[in-house]
Amino acid sequence: MTGALIAAAVLAAATVFGLVRRRRDGVLRTRREKGGEMPETVRPDDVGAELGEKATLLQFSSAFCAPCRATRRVLGEVAEMVDGVAHVELDAESHLELVRRLNVVRTPTVLVLDAAGRVVRRATGAPRKPDVVAALGEAIQ
Repeated sequence: MTGALIAAAVLAAATVFGLVRRRRDGVLRTRREKGGEMPETVRPDDVGAELGEKATLLQFSSAFCAPCRATRRVLGEVAEMVDGVAHVELDAESHLELVRRLNVVRTPTVLVLDAAGRVVRRATGAPRKPDVVAALGEAIQ
């Protein structure tokens, strides 16, 4: 009987975890500022590419990440639609210092940067196209 209770508790915990993760996955959130601290800034030499004139969609990917391919497609389409927006994709393993500095814990992670390279929004998981467009509207203002 004790084994069945433990199994039921583990199953319930796993279900709750899965539901919470699915709800949060790919959602572009505003960056929380800590004690009046300035938002993190990314420079062109950090990523090895030019940032967009108005905004940049910075994607951290890994070699065996299936959602990264879908994210690449979505961000590429949005960058083509909006003038002055660049899409930069980085291999997380090749940019470990930047990954640590920006607290990237899984791939894909997408950062929306304004014209000055400040992190305005971030998402872990594959974001939806309308959410990316809305986040860009906020970053470009």
